[in-house]
Amino acid sequence: MLRGVSDDDLPAMRRWRNHPRVRAASFTTHEIGAAEHARWWAATRADATRRVLIYDHEGTAAGVVAYSNLSPESASWGFYLDLDGLERAGTLLRAWVGLERAAIDHAFGPLGVTALRGEVLARNEQVRFLHRRFGFAEVGTYQRDVDGVPHDVVAVELRKEHT
Repeated sequence: MLRGVSDDDLPAMRRWRNHPRVRAASFTTHEIGAAEHARWWAATRADATRRVLIYDHEGTAAGVVAYSNLSPESASWGFYLDLDGLERAGTLLRAWVGLERAAIDHAFGPLGVTALRGEVLARNEQVRFLHRRFGFAEVGTYQRDVDGVPHDVVAVELRKEHT
């Protein structure tokens, strides 16, 4: 289930985002401080083309889904999970699959888009596999600098008519 973010969620969101494995799979890899996180949240809340939601898994906040570039035609999205909490509970894979399903359903339902797009570091085979499992097509590749080092990136897309 996806729900709106409350101010009480912000510390957990930052902690999850700063997990070393989440940072390693991201385009921004530095540890995010409280002031930077507060600036990001203020800008996000004020931007009509962005939505950030909390994913609740089995009644517990367990991840973040972020949509950007929202238009009637499409949106881009990304996500991250509470890796430590879900691994302790033994529910990481179920939560990961649940978050992906909830994000797709929300994009094509309440957001009303017809195409959902994303970008994945090419080396992130687990995320690429999961996206393919849900019907995302790999529609392009390009290089992007991450911490001053070029990395291959795979663009993915899922069209509503393919769900």
